[in-house]
Amino acid sequence: MAAAYLHHLSNGRVEVRSAGSAPGVAVNPTAVEAMAEEGIDISANQPRVLTDEAVQASDVVITMGCGDACPIYPGKRYEDWELDDPAGQGIVTVRPIRDAIRDRVETLITELLPAGNSSTEES
Repeated sequence: MAAAYLHHLSNGRVEVRSAGSAPGVAVNPTAVEAMAEEGIDISANQPRVLTDEAVQASDVVITMGCGDACPIYPGKRYEDWELDDPAGQGIVTVRPIRDAIRDRVETLITELLPAGNSSTEES
C-alpha cells in the first residue's frame, strides 16, 4: 500500500521499490480492496523479497517491522513505520491502516520533493 501511494501521490516523480523480508505469495486481497476504494489498483502487484541490491540503490528505506531481517547500509536514510499488520484482517480493520500509511507517505513526499525537485528514489 505504501509503495502504491508513493507512486500515485508523487505522480511518478519518486522511483519506488517495494519488497519485504518475508513476502507472501500474493498481495493481500483486503489491501487490494482497500486501495481500490482509493482508486489505486494494486491487484497485479507481486510480492518480492527485499534484496541488498534494492537497499543499496535506494536513498530512503522505509521498513514496517522487519527488524534484523532488513539489510542496513551506511549513508541510507531509514525509517521504521510501526503500523498494524493488515494480513488476515477485514476491510474495517485495514482501512485505518491504509489511512495511516497514506498520511505517512504524504509527509514523506513533502520531505523528498521540496519545490522544484523532480526526482528521488525510495524503497
